[in-house]
Amino acid sequence: MASNFLMTGPKAYLTYARSVQVGAQTGIEECKHQFAWDRWNCPDSATQLKGLRRATRETSFVHAISAAGVMYTLTRNCSLGDLDNCGCDVSNNGKIGGRGWLWGGCSDNVDFGERISKQHVDAQETGQDSRAAVNLHNNEAGRLAVKATMKRICRCHGMSESCTVQTCWMQLSDFREIGNYLKIKHSQAQKLDIDKKRMRAGNSADNRGAIVDSFGSIAQTELIYLEDSPDYCKKNISSGLYGTEGRECVQHGEGLTQWERRSCRRLCHDCGLRVEEKRTE
Repeated sequence: MASNFLMTGPKAYLTYARSVQVGAQTGIEECKHQFAWDRWNCPDSATQLKGLRRATRETSFVHAISAAGVMYTLTRNCSLGDLDNCGCDVSNNGKIGGRGWLWGGCSDNVDFGERISKQHVDAQETGQDSRAAVNLHNNEAGRLAVKATMKRICRCHGMSESCTVQTCWMQLSDFREIGNYLKIKHSQAQKLDIDKKRMRAGNSADNRGAIVDSFGSIAQTELIYLEDSPDYCKKNISSGLYGTEGRECVQHGEGLTQWERRSCRRLCHDCGLRVEEKRTE
């Protein structure tokens, strides 16, 4: 499959480009869902290039969820047979997976999704600076989230489905689960401490060295950022910040999460605003 893909070269991209586009959009929609009740609510300004020039905790999520969306969509489309030169991952089929089960069926081809996602998404980072390094790290964390949330699905075989033996395959989770997983990573994101003195004094190789050193202790699965987040309560249009005035919040209702129930406090009271209730019939 790989040699096939390499032979067809850039032409093959045409079919992938659409999946990449849809995948990135899927990621952004999930971002909007995850942050609907937060002060920063994944506004369009934050997901366009200008908004991504900062390397805050929030942009780390945008990079991760976008990369995850692209990998997810490519993997999905590949397993459904919608893309050239690519199909289910059957590399383990027939092997013993564990007690009473064998690999079989159509496993989602995440390796394919990961490879093409890397080529498309990571290619956008052309810089050699710390921000580019952070973005690439967060892209990778997004792709690892797709793998970390995969599920093993099994089917029974034997006399009248007696389950004497099962065949199992790996399947992507619902994309919402990847969003939930990365939202937790966002809350645990780590701020990078880069040796600024060394960066200023050194050449670009030295800069890269300073960057690599500061990454040393951070697992590839974690989100990282460089700059503290601005005050999302306040409006600052030139920075693409819309503030929270005029946003909706929820206080009462069936089945609200604690996070939703506290949205009025987070968006209004804590930002020095008051809640205005409107009733419409």
